[in-house]
Amino acid sequence: MMKSTVTRVLAAAAVVAAFAVTSAQAQNVRVRGTIESVSGNTVMVKSRDGTSLKLVLKDNAGVRGVVKAALADVKASNNVAITSRPRADGTLEAVELRIFPPNLPFNSFHGDWDLMPNSFMTNGALETSVAAVDGQMLTVKYKVQGKPDEEKKILISKSTIIATTVAATKDDLKPGLRVFVAGAPKLPDGSLDVANIQVEKEIPPPQ
Repeated sequence: MMKSTVTRVLAAAAVVAAFAVTSAQAQNVRVRGTIESVSGNTVMVKSRDGTSLKLVLKDNAGVRGVVKAALADVKASNNVAITSRPRADGTLEAVELRIFPPNLPFNSFHGDWDLMPNSFMTNGALETSVAAVDGQMLTVKYKVQGKPDEEKKILISKSTIIATTVAATKDDLKPGLRVFVAGAPKLPDGSLDVANIQVEKEIPPPQ
């Protein structure tokens, strides 16, 4: 009897913990938009859907500037983040390829993305690169929770935007520049608690 009760209690605790994690993830907000104003650690942003968002940057928030890169800058085993869409034949074609600088936090995965309808994000390590008829075919290996690594082949075309980021500061956050925040939790007043932000430098983050 005691064992059964303990089992039920543990199971209930696990459900509560899972719900708490899911709720926290659901509350994270992804930001794509243009800076309207900056005051100290507060950055007001007009999102791409026209909503005004109040971003509150942590004192030690990481700021990265988005700059141009080239396919030649992509080396074997580089971490890359690729937004893609399927072509008529099912081949994934990259809309944007982001080269991750070494030693930055990196989340390896493949899944649906919200940059545009029917788009995907693939974060992983470059395995191979082979010249294709109409571009360069990259093989990217990514992590799958509880399973062996998987891979995707993604075509890089002439229209693919290739970028990377460089170290920046809060002084680089200025009105009129476009920004991207991968995810920020909401504070009680509805503002967003931002630990990392990317800002337009040579080119804008994907909008």
